[in-house]
Amino acid sequence: MALVARNDLRNVAIVAHVDHGKTTLVDAMLKQTNSFDAHFEGEDRMMDSNDLEREKGITILAKNTAVLYNGKHADSTPIVINVIDTPG
Repeated sequence: MALVARNDLRNVAIVAHVDHGKTTLVDAMLKQTNSFDAHFEGEDRMMDSNDLEREKGITILAKNTAVLYNGKHADSTPIVINVIDTPG
């Protein structure tokens, strides 16, 4: 089975110690790419969906999302960036 190179796909895992801004970074990426629905506007920590995570303010379970990048490095095709927000 041959591997196929894809120029339109990037995979990123955000790994850091507790309270170093991993989820904040992912939230900023989602806001920058307009990935939020209107009813999520103004909310923080969108990746922390678990009640305990929201209560404690930490990520307990890894989450994944994807954003589309249409910037100057994307050529003519948008780049899909798969992002994993890891627990700290």
